[in-house]
Amino acid sequence: MDAGFWRLYSSSATSNLADGVGRAALPLLATHYTRNPVLISSLASLSFLPWLFFALPSGALVDRVDRRYAMAAANAVRAAAALTLGVLAAAGAANIVVLYVVAFALGLAETVYDSAIRAILPQLVRKDRLDSANGLLTVEETLGQVFLGAPLGSVLLVLAIAAPFLINGVGFVIAALLVLSLRSSFRPVRASAPVSIRRDVADGVRWLVRHRFLRNLTLVSAATGFLQSMASALLVLYVLEILHLPQGDFGYVLIGAGIGAVIGGTTTPVLAARLGKGPMLVLGAVVSAAGLLLMGLVSNGYVAGVLFAVSSSGVMVWNVLTMSLRQALIPHELFGRVQGAYRTLVWGAIPLGSLTGGVVAHASGLRWVFVTSGAGLLLMAVVLALVLRGHADELTAEPVTTDGAVDAVDAVGAVGPAAPVA
Repeated sequence: MDAGFWRLYSSSATSNLADGVGRAALPLLATHYTRNPVLISSLASLSFLPWLFFALPSGALVDRVDRRYAMAAANAVRAAAALTLGVLAAAGAANIVVLYVVAFALGLAETVYDSAIRAILPQLVRKDRLDSANGLLTVEETLGQVFLGAPLGSVLLVLAIAAPFLINGVGFVIAALLVLSLRSSFRPVRASAPVSIRRDVADGVRWLVRHRFLRNLTLVSAATGFLQSMASALLVLYVLEILHLPQGDFGYVLIGAGIGAVIGGTTTPVLAARLGKGPMLVLGAVVSAAGLLLMGLVSNGYVAGVLFAVSSSGVMVWNVLTMSLRQALIPHELFGRVQGAYRTLVWGAIPLGSLTGGVVAHASGLRWVFVTSGAGLLLMAVVLALVLRGHADELTAEPVTTDGAVDAVDAVGAVGPAAPVA
């Protein structure tokens, strides 16, 4: 990894620390205004709803501009949203509707930021190091969001209701400045001049639809995201009402997920090299599903923390390997648009799953949400195994260039991205 990667890493680490503070504090603040599971799950739903409507145009934008500037602009928007919420919370003017607006704004900016950071990574590291680079970014994201950001956000909210959001905003500003320190240009080189956004979007969708392996993997990922979000959207209520822990302990419960995520992120490249990407992907899916299902059957905080760690380790296996596969298989100049099409379905399914989880919890109780989610994910692990068996040769495919040919160039930065599920 050269200096350019570590500059990106520093920016991403700062951004994820700020994001972690907000991710823990936002649902906790929501419980000050309501304990209704449908209203709480709606907050998580609105955070991901922009992926359903804006992932495609965001991907087209990322394929048109210098990706540094796209990341910096997205973090500037996130900073403005977080600082505004901090001021309103301090003045006693915040309510659940304000939280919905802020959550949507943060999610909208994330569609640009996340597409850009994943598209810029192949421009910074050698193609044979993508698994390692994605693993490093995934671990850094977990450390920032879970180990540091989550407990910090929980504690700060208890001490001063506005503090986590003000710190959240400042962190995004610093991250924007750090990414602008990257040298050279990161505007993608295209075979032809860009036409309309609509045509760009259509090209990305068409490429994904025609690529049988990634199309099938996208459908499996979308179903997985739907099922996982049923439980994750209600995690704060699970901690408060099933485990009966105080609000200040919510961030510490997330540390269990962080431990599992770090283990999954750091061991995945090594284990995948030995066992193969296919078996590792299936193993990660089974582990993640089993953890969530068993969480619905326990009430002890320590046991739940261990199960959450197990589930999160499986999620990280999925994140590292599927991202590397997309970076290897998608032509560079199309990456933002194809990634946008992928995320429209995968992360677009998350708000639907979140709302479904809220409805199930309201009708049957919180425990049934986790049991249903885990059982559904076990079924999807079987489907994933069937998909991978039919495309074993593409799991070891070499990266492709913009014209679809195998890329034999290993030079770093020849043309002169880590996170929630999928």
